[in-house]
Amino acid sequence: PGAIVPGTMPFRRAKHVTPGFIDAHTVVGLAGALNQPHDQDQVERSAPIQPELRAVDAYNARELLVGWQRRFGTTTMHTGHGPGALASGQTMIVKTRGNTVADALVDSATMVAFTLGPDAAQGTGAPGTRAKGVAMLRAEFVKAREYAAKRAKPGSDTPRDLRLEALADVLAGRLTALVTAHHVVDILAALRLREEFGFPMVLDGAAESHLIVDRIKAAGIPVILHPTMARHGGVTKQASFTTFATLRAAGIPVALQSGFEGYVPKTRLPLFEAAVATAFGASRLDAMAAITSEAARILGIANRVGTIEVGKDGDLVLFDGDPFEYVTKLCAVVIEGVVVEDGCR
Repeated sequence: PGAIVPGTMPFRRAKHVTPGFIDAHTVVGLAGALNQPHDQDQVERSAPIQPELRAVDAYNARELLVGWQRRFGTTTMHTGHGPGALASGQTMIVKTRGNTVADALVDSATMVAFTLGPDAAQGTGAPGTRAKGVAMLRAEFVKAREYAAKRAKPGSDTPRDLRLEALADVLAGRLTALVTAHHVVDILAALRLREEFGFPMVLDGAAESHLIVDRIKAAGIPVILHPTMARHGGVTKQASFTTFATLRAAGIPVALQSGFEGYVPKTRLPLFEAAVATAFGASRLDAMAAITSEAARILGIANRVGTIEVGKDGDLVLFDGDPFEYVTKLCAVVIEGVVVEDGCR
């Protein structure tokens, strides 16, 4: 359903056609363009651990930033609760179209967003140190494991606990842990938690990942790297423009993201981030894959998007020249066979 049917899409001419771009991690749709309290729903700071919060309950399909992303070729976004709490909530996958969350929805619960390090030390009850934060998460995972065991017993009368239920889904592999960790200390702590509890994990941000490539490769986990052009400072002060190329050279699966942009226009763009990566050692093929096929594989949606193949969704971006050239114009965006942006600009 949704695939292009011959004769249904108006004819378009282009010099280059790519799959629709995938933003592997963003908060667009929860965080809005106005930067006001009423459109900033990406982090709830009333408690440090709230994995039960669902992005699908807060996503605004009509948010201006959704259209901004779409106009630059982003057809799929992995969005939801973002960094800023030990466990900020669940993420989701949407198409950048429609007026309601139902119109846009691809997957309503994809990952649970966690944060390790100084960025988690915010809000009521937040940990003051790294060790405290990891200890708090460890304790909650232990509770979730015990909760799941009790609920699984025949005739169990254990009442539902949405927080422990979400963490139990992570432990069972029904949800993936999306762990934002930038400093080496925090990345290693994330790897230890994963080894201890055995849950599936994607490393997010990972500013200092280039310093411990061997450990990340040995763990066999993919990375959704910080935006290539991210402002470097604080926990990202040792970020490098060449990290993407370094991780790819080591054979580590890597996708690029827009992340969270605190200044106007309030979201970065996957196309621009990938293009800049090519200036710092990344091959053009790897850079394109990071916002198409590789991103789809990491997010578990490669059966639908990421490549141009018969049977997939038919998400396409049409250009009048090389997609990575600054002077190139984007001429059309197609989502599931429907032209949603038209006219070269």
